[in-house]
Amino acid sequence: MLKIKTEELTHEGFAPFGAFYSMTEPEGYSLNGEHHRFFPDRLSESYGTRVGFSPILVKKPKEMVIEQVEYHTTTPEIILPLNDDMILHVAPASAGVPVTTLTKAFVVPKGVMVKINTAIWHLAPLPAHVDELKALIILPECTYVNDCTVVMLEEDEKFQIV
Repeated sequence: MLKIKTEELTHEGFAPFGAFYSMTEPEGYSLNGEHHRFFPDRLSESYGTRVGFSPILVKKPKEMVIEQVEYHTTTPEIILPLNDDMILHVAPASAGVPVTTLTKAFVVPKGVMVKINTAIWHLAPLPAHVDELKALIILPECTYVNDCTVVMLEEDEKFQIV
């Protein structure tokens, strides 16, 4: 079985798949007031419809064997890990047929919001340390019904995150 080693989240490494920004440790220029520092527009997206803010709870498996992947043809997905670092696997857009040999797995620190670009293969984030990850998923309302293609991987396409 193909083994994918997790790697540190860097802007250069994640750029082909999306963007990210730390919401709990903001950096860079801010607009400052007497009692606040405001870091505007660090990660942005336009959906053109109502947006759903959906919590997800993901139990940590004994082995991180990935048997299915998904993508969205018309929208990026935004994820914010709340209680732990998360492991996020992504693979390049590939016209509806996953190419798991191109998969990367990133360790996303707690509090870092990630935007996965349209058509990038992924699935639910996984907890890095705790027994159950709590994360926030931001997508247009009902994306899971209207724009979510889930593919069960063939035996030779399945992979394990290590």
